[in-house]
Amino acid sequence: MIPRYTPREFLELWSDDTRYQTWLTVELAATEAMEKAGLVPAGTASAIRAQSLTLSAARIDEIERTTRHDVIAFLTHVEELAGEPARWLHRGLTSSDVLDTSLALLLTRATDAISQRAEALIAALAARAKEHAKTPMIGRSHGIHAEPVTFGVALAGHLAEVKRAAQRVKAARAEVAVGKLAGAVGTYAHLTPQLEAEALSALGLTPETVATQVVARDRHAALFSAFALLAAAIERLATNVRHWQRTEVAEAEERFSQGQKGSSAMPHKRNPVLSENLCGLARVVRAAVTPALENIALWHERDISHSSVERMLAPDVTATLGFMLERATQVVEGLVVYPEALARNLAKSGGLYFSEGVMLELVGAGLPRQRAYELVQRSAMRAWSGEGEFRVLLGADPDVTAHLGPEVLDRCFDLSHTLRHAELLVQRAIEA
Repeated sequence: MIPRYTPREFLELWSDDTRYQTWLTVELAATEAMEKAGLVPAGTASAIRAQSLTLSAARIDEIERTTRHDVIAFLTHVEELAGEPARWLHRGLTSSDVLDTSLALLLTRATDAISQRAEALIAALAARAKEHAKTPMIGRSHGIHAEPVTFGVALAGHLAEVKRAAQRVKAARAEVAVGKLAGAVGTYAHLTPQLEAEALSALGLTPETVATQVVARDRHAALFSAFALLAAAIERLATNVRHWQRTEVAEAEERFSQGQKGSSAMPHKRNPVLSENLCGLARVVRAAVTPALENIALWHERDISHSSVERMLAPDVTATLGFMLERATQVVEGLVVYPEALARNLAKSGGLYFSEGVMLELVGAGLPRQRAYELVQRSAMRAWSGEGEFRVLLGADPDVTAHLGPEVLDRCFDLSHTLRHAELLVQRAIEA
């Protein structure tokens, strides 16, 4: 069942009415190509279109309860409504010709909707990264203070990742924009490759290179894998927001609106609920990759084991990812950043993050790298233990001052020098 938070666009896209109407679109495109080839009477497709058929999903379901075959039930209903011209529909086709070509149309539409939302997230990340390109913050590795970055650089990393993920989705869209009108086992026993190409071109699709009864499912697996990578990019962003909002960190937080409540028991709570929600939903999208991969290995020219899987995966994954992109954009646009807290956390290390610069200066002054490392680490560990300020301890160490004077040490502790390329990094992500 599609979740209640599904954007309306996806609800309509994956509805029964849209599915059956898309089947009819495929059938009529094939019929028009057959008319040009002289296989069916001229004007058949236009005669059916002229009736502006209103298909009834309830009636098709009713027929299917007897036929136990969805496409036959659909064709039976079309014949009920359209009469004599409908007897020419589906000539030389197999059910998967209609189902797979229709799925390609629906998936490309869903992917376009996802790409549109990804562009909105990209724009939001670019704007906030540029806004905070020069806002210093501590970088962390293993959760421990490492070297300084800026908040803009942190967001720029997410921006670049989302851009890559969005490009993969677009590439996978091209792979899945493929249909087939090649008959029961893909050999055009009663049709021609030329007819197929003409009909699919009218639908904005290309023919499967070598079809069986179905379009090859590695194409769909590539798309769902690309979706999972985009969801993972959102999850990494959301995970960082959750960290930034921790009470002990408090560097940034989700916007807390007027009247919002954080806890039923604790009136003081302001929780990163949107980001937590995104991390949970990413698991749903990511979970689709394994069944999509397992759909590739079908028996011989086709079995039906993939069909039931795709009826669930396609709506659930695209709708969930579409919602995730909307919510992630909302989080980024509303993210409240606290430069003062960023500065306080940066200062907690007492300049320890300049240790590499000092070590490199010692190496440049002629010391072996490991000896330089040991000298700097000696003062760093004393400062870590609260025995004094790192800069002061270095200046009092004769083994250090024998090679580095006060001016050189001061230069090593220059934050602006460390972050001199921050704006370039942000701009590089924006322009990538």
